[in-house]
Amino acid sequence: MERNTMSVESYNDFQALPEGCIATALSLTSPKDACRLSVVNPTFRSAAESDAVWERFLPPDYRDIILRSVDGYDSVLAKFRSKKELYFHLCDNPIIIDGGNKSFSLDKGTGKKCFMLAARDLLIVWGDTPEYWRWIPYPESRFPEVAELLDVCWFEIRGKINTSMLSSGTTYAAYLVFTSKSGIYGFEYQPAEATVGISGQDGVKRTVCLDPDGEQRHRYQIVPRRIFFNHRLAHIYRRRGDLASERITEYPKVRADKWMEVGLGEFYVDGEQNLDMEISLTETKGGNWKNGVVIQGIEIRPKAE
Repeated sequence: MERNTMSVESYNDFQALPEGCIATALSLTSPKDACRLSVVNPTFRSAAESDAVWERFLPPDYRDIILRSVDGYDSVLAKFRSKKELYFHLCDNPIIIDGGNKSFSLDKGTGKKCFMLAARDLLIVWGDTPEYWRWIPYPESRFPEVAELLDVCWFEIRGKINTSMLSSGTTYAAYLVFTSKSGIYGFEYQPAEATVGISGQDGVKRTVCLDPDGEQRHRYQIVPRRIFFNHRLAHIYRRRGDLASERITEYPKVRADKWMEVGLGEFYVDGEQNLDMEISLTETKGGNWKNGVVIQGIEIRPKAE
């Protein structure tokens, strides 16, 4: 009974603190914790709604990033009455920056920075050759245009981001975000190799499949009839099995926004680094023609825990 009484007294003492002190304490937690604690009582709710709390949850350089918005700094900030509204808007509605070449958003649970490099911000081999790729507007894309693969026999994409743009002390994951207008062809038995690492150094590699049905094919070992009549494709299929046995193969997954994404790799941002992190996706063996992929970009976001 005595322990319970002390617990109640301690709780009452904490409630007696000025709202500013409670707000300071809440700002040292996390956005998720602040939202939970806001239901404790009216004093906590008022403190948890304060700009002082949500200013701490926003990245220190969020104003500088918003200044790079294509909509303009004042236009973005004028929409919100509080820092909490701005925070959740940035979580759910990425803003377009750098002339339409990148988007910026926040991870809702942590407030850490997320970016997507638009297709125009990537190096796409043969990307400026109209016979192989074309640049088109796409209503479902957050960017003004996307890259549509018409036909290539060599598939290679590279992107780069400086670690100073990201949240320090964070493990990030990179994903290729793509879709198809009328089906993807040529990637069924042709794996690609994704590499993530510091520019100029050997990065960590993983095997990636862009075929939306690739995981199912692998699981049930579905082999099209034509393979039995084509020795070359049969050889490619066997190579695919050999590569898959060497390392885990990443397969596409459908996102909440209906696009597909496939993991390309991870990297850790340590302190105030100022390094160029390069992300690439390259065929391990070209020769067969491919088409149908529509690329929105490469998303870089904190790894889910």
